[in-house]
Amino acid sequence: MGTITRNAANNFTTGGVILPAAINDASVASLTELENVATGGAMNLISEQTASASASISFTTGIDSTYPIYKFEFINIHPSTDNVAFQYNGSTDGGSNYNVTKTSTAFYAYHKEDDTDTTLAYSAGGDLAQSTSFQPLVLGVGNDTDEQCSGFLHLFNPSSTTFVKHWISHVPGHSYQSYIYDWRTAGYMNTTSAINAVQFKFASGNIDSGTIKLYGISGS
Repeated sequence: MGTITRNAANNFTTGGVILPAAINDASVASLTELENVATGGAMNLISEQTASASASISFTTGIDSTYPIYKFEFINIHPSTDNVAFQYNGSTDGGSNYNVTKTSTAFYAYHKEDDTDTTLAYSAGGDLAQSTSFQPLVLGVGNDTDEQCSGFLHLFNPSSTTFVKHWISHVPGHSYQSYIYDWRTAGYMNTTSAINAVQFKFASGNIDSGTIKLYGISGS
C-alpha cells in the first residue's frame, strides 16, 4: 500500500490540488457521471434566422444579462446587389431604433484569384468615429451565384449599464472583382445603456440568402 499511496500523492500539488496529468482515461475508466464541474465558455444556441430576399435581419430577443458574451455567426450571406458592404448596428430600445454611437477600427488583407494583386492595409472607409451609422463588417461583397461572406461578431457584456460595449468581428468575403477579402474590425458602442437588439443588413439591396446564428457564451 505504501507504493500505491506514494503514486497517488504524486498526482497532487503540495496544496492538495489534483494535477492535470492525473486526469486521464486510466484514472477515470469507470466514471459514469461527473457533477459540479465548471463548464465556462460553452456556446449556447439562442436563435437563428435565415434570409430570403430580406431587407435586414434583426435580433430583438435573447440579448440580455444571461451571458457575458454573445456571438453572431454569419453563414453564406449572399447579397442581391453587387459590390456592397455587410454591416450592423445596435439598439438600446428593443429594435425601435438602430443608431448607437460607435467608434471603431478596421483593416483587411486581400488576394486576387489570378495571383496578380495582394495587400494588407488599414481601412479608412471601414472605421467610424463617434458615428451612429451602421458599422461595415466587410466591404465589396459580390452577388454572383457563388459569392458570399461568412464570419462572426462577438459582443461583450451588452447588458452592462456601467461600461461601453466592446465588439470584435472577423468576416472573410468573396468580392465582386474575384478577390478574397479578410476583414477584421473592432470597436465599442459608446453607451452605458444596455444593448438589447442588433440588426444586420447590406448597405444597399436585400440579403438574398444566408443564415445568422446567435449564441450566448457561458461565463466561467
